[in-house]
Amino acid sequence: MVRIEHANLSVVKLEDSLDFILTAFPEWKIRAKGKNVWHGVERQWLHVGDDDYYLSLNDNAIGENRNLSGHSPGLAHIAFVVDDIDNIVNRLTQKGYQIRVDMLNSHPFRKIAYFIEPSGFEFEFIEYLSQQPAEKNRYDNIGSTTVSFAAENN
Repeated sequence: MVRIEHANLSVVKLEDSLDFILTAFPEWKIRAKGKNVWHGVERQWLHVGDDDYYLSLNDNAIGENRNLSGHSPGLAHIAFVVDDIDNIVNRLTQKGYQIRVDMLNSHPFRKIAYFIEPSGFEFEFIEYLSQQPAEKNRYDNIGSTTVSFAAENN
């Protein structure tokens, strides 16, 4: 089995990014936290998640995150499969976070919303409305003019 256990993000303000994450996932908790020195810069760190998966946040990042509309290398977004996207969207928008891309009604078998957290990382939330791979993995209406498939769809 292969799975992603965590992602490590350098953020500007730990509290701001933590607020976004815990608003999206109120069932998550801080697993551990501390202080360290990273290449001469003192910073706080924390792990927020559940018993199996988490995000590692490290503060005192300097500068701007990559332009998400640009083409420079770097992280484009982090995606989370969720059971109830409407609750997540409601919690985030009620706290003032804006939907960057709303694809809640653009596909018959999945709902997607993108948000930017305070340090500039894009978070994708996706709720599958079908567990059938042929339905949930359909790419025929994603807004692209060219779609290629790695394997035959059955």
